[in-house]
Amino acid sequence: MYANRFASERRFHPVSLGVALAINGGLLAAMLLAGSVVTSIPQEDPALITTNVPLPPDPPTVEPEPVPAIEPIAAPLPFVPKPVVPLPQPDQPRIASESLLPVAPPPAIPGTAGGTGTAAAAVPVTPAPVLVDAAPDPRFLDAFQPDYPAAERRAERDGVVTVRVRIGADGRVGAVEPVRATSDAFLEATRRHALSRWRFRPATRDGVAVESWRVMTVRFEMAD
Repeated sequence: MYANRFASERRFHPVSLGVALAINGGLLAAMLLAGSVVTSIPQEDPALITTNVPLPPDPPTVEPEPVPAIEPIAAPLPFVPKPVVPLPQPDQPRIASESLLPVAPPPAIPGTAGGTGTAAAAVPVTPAPVLVDAAPDPRFLDAFQPDYPAAERRAERDGVVTVRVRIGADGRVGAVEPVRATSDAFLEATRRHALSRWRFRPATRDGVAVESWRVMTVRFEMAD
């Protein structure tokens, strides 16, 4: 009894298979048709907006400048030699040249001794002034040697001083400028002595006493 029940359940039913295939085929066909149909949605074109853009004006017409007319160059004139002037023959008389005529001397200028030229007044020649340089006054020659500086005497040093002195019209020394000196002690002794003791015969200009400058040299030597 059990064996018959299982045997009946395992039996193949062709009708059921055909129905299943038909249903599946219909569904597949419906899906294909549905996918192939495209619904188009109408769309309106947007309105075209235009703007008038003015064109640039045409460039001005440039007229070409007139080309100046070139004047033709005149052809050079043909060379025409000068006519030959015949020279006088030796047997013909010659005309005296103006340079061979005697030349009259120019008229003499009044106020001159003779000769030619422009008369001029004689300018008197001024003689050069007579200058005499200043010189030591012989009456004061013994007073020209300054005293020996004590420090230089103790050191037993000799010295030489050269100064430039300004001599006034009265013969006295008004200023002393150093030129060279062995030491300051020798220079100071010379400067003080010159201002106080030196006397000169002043320089003269045409016999008139004038101020002048003179260079003097003083020697300091230890006595043996």
